[in-house]
Amino acid sequence: MYYFLCHLALVDAGFTTSVVPPLLANLCGREWRLERGGCLAQLCASLALGSAECVLLAVMALDRAAAVCRPLRYAGLASPRLCHALAGAAWLGGLTNSAAQTALLAARPLCAPGRVDHFICELPALLQLACHGGGQDSTERQMFAARVFILLVPSAVILASYGGVARAIWAMRTRGSRRKAMSTCGSHLTAVCLFYGSAIYTYLQPTHSYNQRRGKFISLFYTVVTPALNPLIYTLRNKEVKRAARRLLGGVGRGQDAQ
Repeated sequence: MYYFLCHLALVDAGFTTSVVPPLLANLCGREWRLERGGCLAQLCASLALGSAECVLLAVMALDRAAAVCRPLRYAGLASPRLCHALAGAAWLGGLTNSAAQTALLAARPLCAPGRVDHFICELPALLQLACHGGGQDSTERQMFAARVFILLVPSAVILASYGGVARAIWAMRTRGSRRKAMSTCGSHLTAVCLFYGSAIYTYLQPTHSYNQRRGKFISLFYTVVTPALNPLIYTLRNKEVKRAARRLLGGVGRGQDAQ
């Protein structure tokens, strides 16, 4: 679990680094001008890291399912070689999807004025600037199919994994075992809901129906809010962290009472 958490932390750090600087520049109140090449570079980086997180969350769901459903065989199932291969597949899948989407977008000419009502260079907003009709529609269908694959296939893996976890928890006889199993999976399930909910809403809708004004706030959830909450979600599972948080909150409360 901690091996995959290290990769998730690395993905989140890179994701926010690729997104937050242009976001802060736009929040200064002035129009932020960016050349097309720079915009595509930022899009490529954020797509690669976001796609890698999609696959990585599915891999972590498989890991949690193995820990809960096959606890006695977990050490053999989650071998170091398999863990390295799954983590590598997450990074490779993210890079492949990003390279394909960015290359297809870069090959399309722009017909609309190059002005995006968004915090960052995001794919649905940029697609609204591209020309439509003729061979361009087939290219857009290919891009949409790639987004469906990178979002829905990991989602299906996560649902199947947690279906097995739910059956295993239902079969447990003691309340303590159930509580421990639910605690093992609760933090990951919270992260999955936050990330996939907003990402699916943004990327799995037709380009013509994408609302930039609404979409830029929805995108904040998977680009900023979820990576910021992931450390808190996962560290609160640790007993030492919980005790330290209670001591900190208790000390703040006593200080306020003394004043």
